Amino acid sequence: MKQVQISEFEPTSSGHMAHFYRIENASGASVTLCDYGASIVSLLVPDRQKLLRDVVLGYAHVKGYETGGEYFGETVGRCCNRICHGRFVLNGQQIQLNCNDEKHHLHGGYRSLSRRIWQAECGGNSVAFTTESPDGEEHYPGNLQVTVTYTFDDTNTLTIAYDAVCDKDTICSLTNHSYFNLDGHQSGTLAHHMLKLFADSYIPIDQTSIPSGEIASVAGTPFDFRAYKPIPTAFQEDCVQIQNAAGLDHSFVVRSDAPIQAEAYSTESGIRLTCKTTQPAIHVYTANFVETPANLGKDGCAYGKRSAFCLETQNFPDSINHPNFPSPILRANTPYRQETQFHFSQKSEA
Repeated sequence: MKQVQISEFEPTSSGHMAHFYRIENASGASVTLCDYGASIVSLLVPDRQKLLRDVVLGYAHVKGYETGGEYFGETVGRCCNRICHGRFVLNGQQIQLNCNDEKHHLHGGYRSLSRRIWQAECGGNSVAFTTESPDGEEHYPGNLQVTVTYTFDDTNTLTIAYDAVCDKDTICSLTNHSYFNLDGHQSGTLAHHMLKLFADSYIPIDQTSIPSGEIASVAGTPFDFRAYKPIPTAFQEDCVQIQNAAGLDHSFVVRSDAPIQAEAYSTESGIRLTCKTTQPAIHVYTANFVETPANLGKDGCAYGKRSAFCLETQNFPDSINHPNFPSPILRANTPYRQETQFHFSQKSEA
């Protein structure tokens, strides 16, 4: 395993230089990270012919990571996904967060964890990014210390470990917002992608993507991915839930007893991705509102609607407002720890 390679990216709008951190394994596969947003900006893994393909979408310039609404590859939080009207009650006190998604709070608000440069520390085949969200930022209570550690090994496994602690009771749910296309980030289509989820239930949403509070069975719905099926088949369903999100933008309640929680592969490239997580849900998003012109996408690529998919490992959306959902409350001075592994291999079938 080679040492982490560090290079300059671009200065941010505030004049601070952002940097790339590249981890290459023995086979030549690699992940490139950025200290702005503790982000994944490139992920090169071998296809069926052993040729490397970059399977994550990204921005060409640091401005994209500063302002882009897609959150390509970024660490999002304090509390990822949506909180209805930005309001919740904690210890009998009503908290009002900033609302940055029309009338709701999304992915940590305007000054989220993705909108800053993190401190980086390299060691072996790992990079640990650390930042602090001060008390009152976006109106969250408490000073929250966060570390996200990326490790890429010789088996083509990318491990993301999330650690946090706060000096007051708060809420916390962290995830990575990478967009995967297993034919290569420039492919532009999910036509060749098969998906399997180890999930018997999903979380229905309203027209503003807020959960109803129901935990519904996937049986007999477009959300039944318990056996492999093409991702685009879900788009063809005459289903109010699909219409509400213009595609898949739903959390699936994954089976913690399964050896992995999700897997996908492309019939074109042969690249297979498996996901293993300690989180109770995987939020599957199929880039339903992505419109990134070529001057903003990396390598001069334009990204459009349904050109990639996200596997956002996390707590249930708006969980603080639903007593039947797992609690996102992080008690004062109590460690938060979650881990997700993305493993890449090749599937032999054409």
